[in-house]
Amino acid sequence: MNIQIFGKRSCSESRKAERYFKERRIPFQFIDLKEKGFSPKELESVARPIGYENLLDKESKRFKEKGLAFMSPSRIPKVLLEDAELVKTPVVRNGSQATLGFRPEVWKSWA
Repeated sequence: MNIQIFGKRSCSESRKAERYFKERRIPFQFIDLKEKGFSPKELESVARPIGYENLLDKESKRFKEKGLAFMSPSRIPKVLLEDAELVKTPVVRNGSQATLGFRPEVWKSWA
């Protein structure tokens, strides 16, 4: 397994995901989206199983402040690359598989 957790230290769901893998002694890499966003290839890899639209946190204050409610779906990848804080977290990736949110029932099947 090559687990990567894309999240934010300030996000309780991201911390829960981190704790899940720590408690099971499963090695992982944590990428804080406040410090480092997705590379174009990473975003594409994560969006394939999840979907770009699902990655966008439409309930966030930042989304509303930027007035993105009426943007076209084709613009979403560009927006997520420019501002990784608009991504719902945590995004957990294992190779070509990825989940959004706290999903231990799926992670268990990866072992």
